[in-house]
Amino acid sequence: MLAVFPPPAFAAYCKITARGRVSRKWVHEMSLGVESRHVGSVYVVRCVGRIVTGQESKTIDEALQRGLREFSRVVLTVAEIDRVDSAGMGLLVRFLWHARNRRGDLRLAAPSPFFISLLQMTKLSSVFKIYADEEAAILSFLKEGVNAPAEAVNTGPRVLFLDPSPDTCAFVRALLSRHGYRVLSTGLMGDAKILLSASSVDVIVLGPDCGNMAAPPTLEMLRTLAPTAKSIVLERDFKSRSADEAGTALLERIETGPAA
Repeated sequence: MLAVFPPPAFAAYCKITARGRVSRKWVHEMSLGVESRHVGSVYVVRCVGRIVTGQESKTIDEALQRGLREFSRVVLTVAEIDRVDSAGMGLLVRFLWHARNRRGDLRLAAPSPFFISLLQMTKLSSVFKIYADEEAAILSFLKEGVNAPAEAVNTGPRVLFLDPSPDTCAFVRALLSRHGYRVLSTGLMGDAKILLSASSVDVIVLGPDCGNMAAPPTLEMLRTLAPTAKSIVLERDFKSRSADEAGTALLERIETGPAA
């Protein structure tokens, strides 16, 4: 069975949240196990399995939303996470920004070599504060406070990203920002027109959930608003690909690939 980690003496234990059978086999093959508790003013979430599109993302979304109703300081322990797709990474970035907007933070604890490599390849290792173990991450809040890293001021090409998924938007914004791009994003075509009327853009990227918004007539309309911008339409599997693969493919298409 999935181990229930005993909380420290000064912690108040809440509950374990998961879907379906909670066992080692279940976690490995098909889903995500989540365990949460609070330690003083810090909300701690431990995950086992995959952070990917579907029920897994819903499970961790619910756990983080529940914690952020009361806490703004979050530790996410990811030692036993073995897969993260681009939408899953976007979900983590979205909650990171949400916590920082409330003058808190979301910090990663005990990442495996796989997770560290994923963060390094996407350049998101400089976005998150990362700690070797859960105790160190908790103590960083209790002893040091928040002190979130300052956002860099980018001067590179401006990209407009259009997709109705908040998680995909969060992933693309964070990824491209860490590579020097200035990023505008929205989930609505009408709002994309507003952004294009107010800003000059170098690249327009339509995400995997754009559907009819990526049809040729729509692309032509966008090109009339930004005639010099390169247009890219992402494939449907973008959000389910590993975050590093999806990020590398997007950067290559922006930098060298043909327009849509």
